[in-house]
Amino acid sequence: MDLPLNALRAFETAARHLNFTRAAEELHLTPTAVSQHVRKLEQRYGVQLFRRLPRGLALTDEGQALLPMLAETFERVAGALSSLRHGRPREPLSVGVVATFAVGWLLPRLPAFQAAHPFVDLRLFTHNNRVDLAGEGLDQAVRFGDGHWHGTDAVPLMPARLTPLCAPALARRLQQPADLAGEVLLRSYRAAEWPAWFAGVGLQAPPLRGLVFDTSLALAEAAAQGAGVALLPATLFSQALDSGRLVRPFATEIDTGRYWLTQLSSRRVTAAMGAFSSWLQAASADPAVQDSLRSAP
Repeated sequence: MDLPLNALRAFETAARHLNFTRAAEELHLTPTAVSQHVRKLEQRYGVQLFRRLPRGLALTDEGQALLPMLAETFERVAGALSSLRHGRPREPLSVGVVATFAVGWLLPRLPAFQAAHPFVDLRLFTHNNRVDLAGEGLDQAVRFGDGHWHGTDAVPLMPARLTPLCAPALARRLQQPADLAGEVLLRSYRAAEWPAWFAGVGLQAPPLRGLVFDTSLALAEAAAQGAGVALLPATLFSQALDSGRLVRPFATEIDTGRYWLTQLSSRRVTAAMGAFSSWLQAASADPAVQDSLRSAP
């Protein structure tokens, strides 16, 4: 039987990523070549497999019917070939991660994940909590919020309770929460955070005139340099707190959301996705597990 294997492989890879560019990276082709393979496949069988969207792709009914069978076939072939060489093929996994979570929590623990799952070829793409899974060709994404994103499955990871952090010299001027009214209060693009924190200590928030930042990393650096006081998740800035660059003047925290691992509801879960999800949930849920993962080789 004359099967168009290259075209079928191009379709299967593009369907997994819902993105020609990510498929091209995996197949070591150009996005144009992948698109042409898929178009020739569609022309050969007289069906449309994708709907081309302004950003990314969406499977048609015909594409959704073909993908599981094709993916299973390729996986079985890969498994058979892998058994011949007594190894397991590496599976790419593209994950978008909020930069604060990546730097403050994930990166120190990644060696443990890679040691436990060497078959996963993990590719990280940081973002500032604005992410388009389909348009960016991501398998999964870690983001902050309430867990409700249209067309997306979300698994809860860890809370990110906010508390004031600042430079040591500034902290020496703060004896009680009311003293914050005389300081520059640095802000994120979520305007309700400072009013919520002041409400938590029984005070009304003063007028907010500090700089606005779109990432917590920049917010923390500004605070460490003495530009003002920032509301930040202390658990994700433990290194700066341990080194003394940042100080926590008050214990009060507010809970405005948590981190979630998300993926498109229509996305088939691969072995790499399942491995990363299971590891991430276990590592972020149990402090004892976190400590053991951090000390793993």
